[in-house]
Amino acid sequence: MNDDAAAAEFSRLVTAVLRRFFAQNGCAELAVAEAAAVSGRLWALVRERGLPRALREGECGVSGGMSEEVCAPLVARVLAGAKGDLLAKTVTQLVKTCFYPEFTVCRDSFREVAKDGSCKRQELARVRQRVSGTHCVDCPHWVALTPAGHGELLQREWRGEPGILEDNCGVFLPEDFRALRRWLHARARA
Repeated sequence: MNDDAAAAEFSRLVTAVLRRFFAQNGCAELAVAEAAAVSGRLWALVRERGLPRALREGECGVSGGMSEEVCAPLVARVLAGAKGDLLAKTVTQLVKTCFYPEFTVCRDSFREVAKDGSCKRQELARVRQRVSGTHCVDCPHWVALTPAGHGELLQREWRGEPGILEDNCGVFLPEDFRALRRWLHARARA
């Protein structure tokens, strides 16, 4: 895939995530032009920094984060003066999606249970604030599992009311985010 085609596909994928995320949070729809501008600046950053190194055969990798000192300037570049708390939150998560290192063993934070038996990653109000739904932005399940397999995994580990998952599957397991993660995974190997 040439660079122009890659840029167009990346923009399409990121725009889909941005627009869905704004809609699921009950906000005014993010303008197509603004979403395209954000995705264009994020793509420029990806081209400049490169994606994290793909794992070699048999390598597990290590889950990693990004310090605020590293993340904040990258987010500021992608925002380029655009305002809004939801947009800033979204861009922060997308930057982490693009630049967290790859690993193959899930941290299982999607099913961590608090003392009261609840799981914060299974609370609809909290999950609405995550572009990746229940799972982390770098969760290996996005790439390793099929949508059906991923849904079955979450169903088996569900701690909350069953109807909430069924009624909000697109929030808990957003397929536009899966498409972005799979594209980034494949691109790192190209």
